[in-house]
Amino acid sequence: MKFQSVNGMSSILALSSSRAGNGGYLESAAGLISDFIGTTAGSITFIPFASVAKDYDQYSSVVTKALTHLSYKIKSIHENDAVRMVEEAEVIMVGGGNTFKLLHDLYHLDLLQLIRGKVQSGIPYIGWSAGANITGLTISTTNDMPIIQPQSFVALQFFPFQINPHYLNQKTKGFHGETRDQRLEEFIRLNPGIPVVGLPEGTALCCKDKQLLFEGTTKGVLFQDHSDGAIKKREISPGEELSFLL
Repeated sequence: MKFQSVNGMSSILALSSSRAGNGGYLESAAGLISDFIGTTAGSITFIPFASVAKDYDQYSSVVTKALTHLSYKIKSIHENDAVRMVEEAEVIMVGGGNTFKLLHDLYHLDLLQLIRGKVQSGIPYIGWSAGANITGLTISTTNDMPIIQPQSFVALQFFPFQINPHYLNQKTKGFHGETRDQRLEEFIRLNPGIPVVGLPEGTALCCKDKQLLFEGTTKGVLFQDHSDGAIKKREISPGEELSFLL
Protein backbone atom coordinates (compact mmCIF):
# COMPACT_ATOMS: atom_id res chain seq x y z
CA MET A 1 0.00 0.00 0.00
CA LYS A 2 1.40 3.41 -0.95
CA PHE A 3 2.00 5.76 1.95
CA GLN A 4 -0.44 8.65 1.67
CA SER A 5 -0.97 11.01 4.59
CA VAL A 6 -4.25 12.89 5.02
CA ASN A 7 -3.12 15.89 7.05
CA GLY A 8 -4.63 18.48 4.69
CA MET A 9 -7.83 19.12 6.68
CA SER A 10 -7.03 17.09 9.77
CA SER A 11 -7.09 18.10 13.42
CA ILE A 12 -4.99 15.61 15.37
CA LEU A 13 -3.77 15.43 18.95
CA ALA A 14 -1.26 12.58 19.42
CA LEU A 15 -0.31 12.19 23.09
CA SER A 16 2.64 10.11 24.22
CA SER A 17 0.91 8.67 27.26
CA SER A 18 -2.07 8.71 29.59
CA ARG A 19 0.14 9.69 32.52
CA ALA A 20 3.23 11.78 33.17
CA GLY A 21 5.39 11.39 36.28
CA ASN A 22 3.26 10.74 39.35
CA GLY A 23 0.18 12.40 37.86
CA GLY A 24 -3.22 10.79 37.61
CA TYR A 25 -4.81 9.19 34.59
CA LEU A 26 -4.98 11.73 31.72
CA GLU A 27 -4.16 14.48 34.22
CA SER A 28 -1.30 15.86 32.15
CA ALA A 29 -3.33 15.50 28.95
CA ALA A 30 -6.61 17.03 30.15
CA GLY A 31 -5.63 20.63 29.46
CA LEU A 32 -4.36 19.83 25.97
CA ILE A 33 -7.52 17.89 25.19
CA SER A 34 -9.75 20.71 26.43
CA ASP A 35 -7.84 23.31 24.41
CA PHE A 36 -7.88 21.06 21.36
CA ILE A 37 -11.62 20.39 21.15
CA GLY A 38 -13.02 23.32 23.12
CA THR A 39 -15.95 23.16 25.51
CA THR A 40 -18.90 23.05 23.13
CA ALA A 41 -21.40 20.40 24.23
CA GLY A 42 -21.36 17.25 22.12
CA SER A 43 -20.04 13.70 22.14
CA ILE A 44 -16.73 11.86 21.87
CA THR A 45 -16.60 8.44 20.26
CA PHE A 46 -14.07 6.42 22.25
CA ILE A 47 -12.22 3.41 20.79
CA PRO A 48 -10.91 1.08 23.55
CA PHE A 49 -9.59 -1.78 21.40
CA ALA A 50 -5.93 -1.38 22.45
CA SER A 51 -6.96 -2.97 25.77
CA VAL A 52 -5.80 -6.60 25.87
CA ALA A 53 -7.95 -7.37 28.92
CA LYS A 54 -11.01 -6.43 26.82
CA ASP A 55 -12.77 -4.94 29.83
CA TYR A 56 -14.02 -2.13 27.64
CA ASP A 57 -16.71 -0.99 30.09
CA GLN A 58 -14.08 -0.40 32.77
CA TYR A 59 -11.73 1.31 30.33
CA SER A 60 -14.47 3.64 29.14
CA SER A 61 -15.42 4.42 32.73
CA VAL A 62 -11.85 5.37 33.66
CA VAL A 63 -11.56 7.69 30.66
CA THR A 64 -14.94 9.28 31.35
CA LYS A 65 -14.04 9.92 34.99
CA ALA A 66 -10.71 11.47 34.01
CA LEU A 67 -12.38 13.90 31.61
CA THR A 68 -15.46 14.85 33.61
CA HIS A 69 -14.51 18.54 33.29
CA LEU A 70 -15.33 18.41 29.57
CA SER A 71 -18.86 19.07 28.41
CA TYR A 72 -18.59 16.21 25.95
CA LYS A 73 -20.36 12.91 26.55
CA ILE A 74 -17.98 10.00 26.00
CA LYS A 75 -19.51 6.99 24.23
CA SER A 76 -17.45 3.83 23.79
CA ILE A 77 -17.57 2.22 20.37
CA HIS A 78 -17.97 -1.28 21.80
CA GLU A 79 -21.42 -0.49 23.16
CA ASN A 80 -23.20 -0.23 19.80
CA ASP A 81 -22.65 -0.63 16.07
CA ALA A 82 -19.00 0.36 15.61
CA VAL A 83 -19.31 1.50 12.00
CA ARG A 84 -22.35 3.64 12.70
CA MET A 85 -20.70 5.23 15.73
CA VAL A 86 -17.64 6.24 13.70
CA GLU A 87 -19.84 7.52 10.88
CA GLU A 88 -21.74 9.72 13.36
CA ALA A 89 -18.70 10.74 15.44
CA GLU A 90 -18.14 14.39 16.34
CA VAL A 91 -14.75 13.62 17.91
CA ILE A 92 -12.79 10.36 17.69
CA MET A 93 -10.69 9.36 20.70
CA VAL A 94 -8.44 6.27 20.77
CA GLY A 95 -6.95 4.98 24.00
CA GLY A 96 -3.63 3.30 24.73
CA GLY A 97 -2.70 -0.30 25.30
CA ASN A 98 -1.17 -2.70 22.79
CA THR A 99 -0.70 -1.18 19.34
CA PHE A 100 -0.82 -4.51 17.49
CA LYS A 101 -4.13 -5.42 19.17
CA LEU A 102 -5.58 -1.99 18.34
CA LEU A 103 -4.62 -2.09 14.67
CA HIS A 104 -5.71 -5.72 14.35
CA ASP A 105 -9.20 -4.84 15.58
CA LEU A 106 -9.50 -1.73 13.41
CA TYR A 107 -8.72 -3.82 10.33
CA HIS A 108 -10.97 -6.67 11.47
CA LEU A 109 -13.93 -4.32 11.92
CA ASP A 110 -13.24 -2.40 8.68
CA LEU A 111 -12.79 0.84 10.62
CA LEU A 112 -9.36 2.02 9.50
CA GLN A 113 -10.33 3.67 6.23
CA LEU A 114 -13.57 4.96 7.75
CA ILE A 115 -11.65 6.73 10.53
CA ARG A 116 -9.18 8.15 8.00
CA GLY A 117 -12.04 9.55 5.94
CA LYS A 118 -13.79 11.09 8.94
CA VAL A 119 -10.63 12.83 10.14
CA GLN A 120 -9.82 13.97 6.62
CA SER A 121 -13.25 15.59 6.51
CA GLY A 122 -12.42 17.63 9.63
CA ILE A 123 -13.51 15.46 12.57
CA PRO A 124 -10.95 15.92 15.42
CA TYR A 125 -8.85 12.91 16.41
CA ILE A 126 -7.31 12.37 19.86
CA GLY A 127 -5.10 9.39 20.69
CA TRP A 128 -2.58 8.47 23.36
CA SER A 129 0.10 5.78 23.44
CA ALA A 130 -1.18 3.12 20.99
CA GLY A 131 -3.77 5.64 19.82
CA ALA A 132 -0.93 8.01 18.96
CA ASN A 133 1.18 5.28 17.39
CA ILE A 134 -1.40 4.65 14.68
CA THR A 135 -1.44 8.29 13.55
CA GLY A 136 1.87 7.74 11.75
CA LEU A 137 2.61 5.87 8.55
CA THR A 138 3.01 2.46 10.18
CA ILE A 139 3.24 0.96 13.67
CA SER A 140 6.81 -0.21 13.02
CA THR A 141 8.26 2.10 15.70
CA THR A 142 6.00 1.01 18.55
CA ASN A 143 7.54 -0.33 21.76
CA ASP A 144 4.85 -3.01 22.07
CA MET A 145 5.28 -6.74 21.50
CA PRO A 146 3.44 -8.21 18.47
CA ILE A 147 1.05 -10.32 20.54
CA ILE A 148 -1.40 -10.52 17.65
CA GLN A 149 -0.86 -10.06 13.92
CA PRO A 150 -2.83 -7.27 12.23
CA GLN A 151 -3.68 -7.43 8.55
CA SER A 152 -0.91 -4.91 7.91
CA PHE A 153 1.46 -2.62 9.81
CA VAL A 154 0.13 0.29 7.73
CA ALA A 155 -1.65 2.67 10.09
CA LEU A 156 -3.92 5.72 9.75
CA GLN A 157 -1.20 7.72 7.99
CA PHE A 158 -2.33 11.11 9.23
CA PHE A 159 1.35 12.04 9.44
CA PRO A 160 3.98 11.24 6.78
CA PHE A 161 6.43 10.11 9.46
CA GLN A 162 6.72 7.68 12.36
CA ILE A 163 5.96 8.21 16.05
CA ASN A 164 7.55 6.57 19.08
CA PRO A 165 5.39 7.25 22.17
CA HIS A 166 6.86 6.65 25.62
CA TYR A 167 10.25 7.62 24.19
CA LEU A 168 13.08 6.97 26.64
CA ASN A 169 16.65 6.24 25.64
CA GLN A 170 18.23 4.60 28.66
CA LYS A 171 21.22 2.31 28.93
CA THR A 172 21.14 0.16 32.06
CA LYS A 173 24.42 -1.15 33.48
CA GLY A 174 24.85 -4.80 32.57
CA PHE A 175 22.24 -4.66 29.79
CA HIS A 176 23.63 -5.56 26.38
CA GLY A 177 20.57 -5.17 24.16
CA GLU A 178 19.90 -2.24 21.84
CA THR A 179 18.88 1.14 23.21
CA ARG A 180 15.74 2.90 22.00
CA ASP A 181 17.84 5.20 19.81
CA GLN A 182 19.54 2.24 18.18
CA ARG A 183 16.18 0.62 17.43
CA LEU A 184 14.80 3.80 15.85
CA GLU A 185 17.96 4.25 13.82
CA GLU A 186 17.55 0.69 12.55
CA PHE A 187 14.10 1.60 11.27
CA ILE A 188 15.44 4.60 9.35
CA ARG A 189 18.27 2.56 7.82
CA LEU A 190 15.73 0.17 6.32
CA ASN A 191 13.19 2.92 5.57
CA PRO A 192 15.27 5.86 4.33
CA GLY A 193 13.58 9.23 4.07
CA ILE A 194 11.02 8.57 6.83
CA PRO A 195 11.62 10.68 9.99
CA VAL A 196 10.78 9.44 13.50
CA VAL A 197 9.49 11.70 16.29
CA GLY A 198 10.17 10.47 19.82
CA LEU A 199 7.53 11.59 22.33
CA PRO A 200 8.58 11.33 26.01
CA GLU A 201 5.90 11.03 28.69
CA GLY A 202 3.79 14.16 29.00
CA THR A 203 4.38 15.40 25.45
CA ALA A 204 2.24 15.49 22.33
CA LEU A 205 1.94 16.50 18.70
CA CYS A 206 -0.91 18.87 17.89
CA CYS A 207 -1.91 19.40 14.26
CA LYS A 208 -4.43 22.08 13.33
CA ASP A 209 -4.89 24.19 10.20
CA LYS A 210 -1.88 22.49 8.58
CA GLN A 211 0.31 23.59 11.51
CA LEU A 212 2.11 20.95 13.57
CA LEU A 213 3.33 21.84 17.08
CA PHE A 214 5.26 19.86 19.67
CA GLU A 215 3.59 20.32 23.06
CA GLY A 216 4.53 19.42 26.63
CA THR A 217 6.86 20.30 29.46
CA THR A 218 9.95 18.39 28.34
CA LYS A 219 11.95 18.05 25.15
CA GLY A 220 11.31 15.44 22.50
CA VAL A 221 13.58 14.12 19.74
CA LEU A 222 13.57 13.98 15.96
CA PHE A 223 15.50 11.38 13.98
CA GLN A 224 16.21 12.01 10.29
CA ASP A 225 18.61 10.65 7.70
CA HIS A 226 20.65 13.06 5.60
CA SER A 227 22.18 13.10 2.15
CA ASP A 228 25.56 12.08 3.55
CA GLY A 229 24.01 8.84 4.81
CA ALA A 230 24.17 9.81 8.47
CA ILE A 231 21.19 9.46 10.79
CA LYS A 232 20.98 12.50 13.01
CA LYS A 233 19.04 13.04 16.22
CA ARG A 234 18.15 16.47 17.55
CA GLU A 235 16.06 17.71 20.43
CA ILE A 236 12.75 19.47 19.85
CA SER A 237 11.44 21.96 22.40
CA PRO A 238 7.93 22.54 23.76
CA GLY A 239 6.11 24.95 21.45
CA GLU A 240 8.38 24.20 18.50
CA GLU A 241 6.72 24.12 15.09
CA LEU A 242 7.29 20.96 13.06
CA SER A 243 5.08 21.77 10.09
CA PHE A 244 8.01 21.10 7.74
CA LEU A 245 7.43 17.39 8.44
CA LEU A 246 3.94 17.45 6.93
